[in-house]
Amino acid sequence: MGWMHSCMHISIPHLHQVTSCSSLCSLCLGQAMTFHFSYENVPLLFSGLTINTPGEMAGAFVAVFFLAMFYEGLKIARECLLRKSQVSIRYNSMPVPGPNGTILMETHKTVGQQMLSFPHLLQTVLHIIQVVVSYFLMLIFMTYNGYLCIAVAAGAGMGYFFFSWKKAVVVDITEHCH
Repeated sequence: MGWMHSCMHISIPHLHQVTSCSSLCSLCLGQAMTFHFSYENVPLLFSGLTINTPGEMAGAFVAVFFLAMFYEGLKIARECLLRKSQVSIRYNSMPVPGPNGTILMETHKTVGQQMLSFPHLLQTVLHIIQVVVSYFLMLIFMTYNGYLCIAVAAGAGMGYFFFSWKKAVVVDITEHCH
């Protein structure tokens, strides 16, 4: 309520009536709500990280591009690790009474992993990293800066191109942003 309360008491010259709180707060915070191509005073994730020069924008573009590529690679790496950890298939055979008093051997295939196993703990840590990176990319896109939006989209596309070419799954249930 602190920033919203302070916004309500700001008088803006030539602005007679504000129709909504969101328009007032976006004016107070200086956040553009339309796509723009600028490199001056562009906030990037943290309050102390502001882009003010073309060089800083170029550096941010490259960093965001590689972050989006990393996100796509992480998705595929998690999928591969999951497949590898589930390769440990056990076959259990047990005698079963058959017809005419014979004994048949019935074989059951068991696939799975334990909750407190290293592969599951690794998957959990990688999942947390994937969620955090996906939210960072979303917040970067929500700056509405055209350069940074292009970096997110191009990096995700390039990451998909490099890492997903062997992927056989059509529907990806591990998606977080799409």
